[in-house]
Amino acid sequence: MIRVAILTVSTSRSAGAGDDEGGDALEAYARSLDGEVAVRELVSDERPEIEERLRRYCDTDRCDLVLTTGGTGVAPRDVTPEATLAVIEREVPGIAEAMRAASREHTRHWMLSRGVAGIRGTTLIVNFPGSPRSIPQAGAAIADALPHALALIAGAPTAHR
Repeated sequence: MIRVAILTVSTSRSAGAGDDEGGDALEAYARSLDGEVAVRELVSDERPEIEERLRRYCDTDRCDLVLTTGGTGVAPRDVTPEATLAVIEREVPGIAEAMRAASREHTRHWMLSRGVAGIRGTTLIVNFPGSPRSIPQAGAAIADALPHALALIAGAPTAHR
């Protein structure tokens, strides 16, 4: 079973304005991957807060996969990609590229997503868009590759196809 952390980045949601629909969508996505949600949190769009959570999920909680939603656009407060880049050791650009490509048929603003994906230790971190309905769309594009990627990151033997 995949140990998953979910982080919703939203200043308004963390202040209690509305439900965490993005977190709900990520939790459903994680479960579709046979994931066990070990931790789920909501933080404001503050880079130090985001970085601290990402480090904890990887280094202390030992999650295999960290999924974030929110803060990946072009607004001044959208800092999730910068926080992620500050904590990862290696980027996996194909994941973010595949997610953006999958969003293209659903929104004309697909190219404004700045989400990234990368590895810290033995954990894969993936930034999803903030729109709850885009999560299954973007997630479908990477679902088949994630188990293989996680096995490789963990050092497990895999069959390369």
